[in-house]
Amino acid sequence: MSELKPRFASDENMDVPVAKPGEFSEFRLGPLKVWPPVVLAPMAGITNYPYRRICRELGAGLFVSEMITARGYLHGNRMTRLLASSQPEESPRSVQIYGADPVDVGEMVASLVGDGVDHIDMNFGCPVAKVTRHGGGSAVPVKRRFLARIVRAAVRSAGDVPVSIKVRMGIHDELITYLNAGRVAEEEGVSAIGLHARTAAELYSGAARWFAIGELKSAVGIPVLGNGDIWECWDALRMMRETDCDGVIVGRGCLGRPWLFRELADVFDGREPGGPPALGEVVEIALLHAAALADFFGEGSAMKQMRKWMGWYTKGFHGAAALRADLSRVERLEELRNLLRSLPETEPFPKRALRMGRAKRGGQQRVKLPEGFLDDLEDDTPPRGPRTVAEIEEWERSHSGG
Repeated sequence: MSELKPRFASDENMDVPVAKPGEFSEFRLGPLKVWPPVVLAPMAGITNYPYRRICRELGAGLFVSEMITARGYLHGNRMTRLLASSQPEESPRSVQIYGADPVDVGEMVASLVGDGVDHIDMNFGCPVAKVTRHGGGSAVPVKRRFLARIVRAAVRSAGDVPVSIKVRMGIHDELITYLNAGRVAEEEGVSAIGLHARTAAELYSGAARWFAIGELKSAVGIPVLGNGDIWECWDALRMMRETDCDGVIVGRGCLGRPWLFRELADVFDGREPGGPPALGEVVEIALLHAAALADFFGEGSAMKQMRKWMGWYTKGFHGAAALRADLSRVERLEELRNLLRSLPETEPFPKRALRMGRAKRGGQQRVKLPEGFLDDLEDDTPPRGPRTVAEIEEWERSHSGG
């Protein structure tokens, strides 16, 4: 009998068993059945079509676009329309939207559904100051009636296309909103709710408080998707077992590590995963990603994007340390190829990189809200958002998937 390969996992996950037959089920989004119960989180500047395709091919069950604003979409902003676009083989097609005006939201959803979108996700979790100071993102659930108006407009315009929402626990520990948001979602016909188990004030700092996911699951009758600190496939199993949630949303943990979805598919199907790739395979995936970005955005824009990606793809590898300065200035695809081909192909994936922080800002923040926003929590009047082309473009650059 062949010797079993040692498990590649952090110490806290060495003893987590793979899924037993029948332990977990596909989760339902209206007519959609999602298996494995794993969602690629919508992330600004990340989950464009090229990266969604890579994650889909490696095993993600649902793969959501980066957030698209209603005003940018309805004004015909070129980049907004490009980011909302897809290709025929992408199925199901899932788009995350944001808007603070119910009329705009309704029009946008109707247009997307007419264009063949299979699932609409709504962002009420973005903690970025430029969004919350307009009363948007994670500020919206503070006002239950306002949240209900926006969600109702989306659900009515979507028809048979399922709508989900994504929220945070609240603004800060003294202003918690996720349970009310879950009740609104269920009352208004939303098909599922995702919870990032941190407040807006926490940004991405500290440990996600998974207990809140379990509390939300107990409070509502629609599927609940848990988000926060899924760094390894084993974390997803632990989250679902501890909270009884219906699926997991994977964000920062997959940055520069799209093969995490292959490992997730394995463990949910009851198989021990093969472990992460050595540096040579990482290079091949990174180059496929770079070429796909160049085809989608053009080479110049793609290489600017790849500068951040190469920091994530090579994180923790000793062999790449000497090249990181050059990788952060790369301008041409051929230049990137030449740099990466010089790396040691057999260097194994560094275990210390499994749980290294990636991309998002840590630390705490004081959440900015519009002046007087908390004076009347029953007010359902849409706040003034960006209206000019310049304001819309600035908004597009500043948003976050939550």
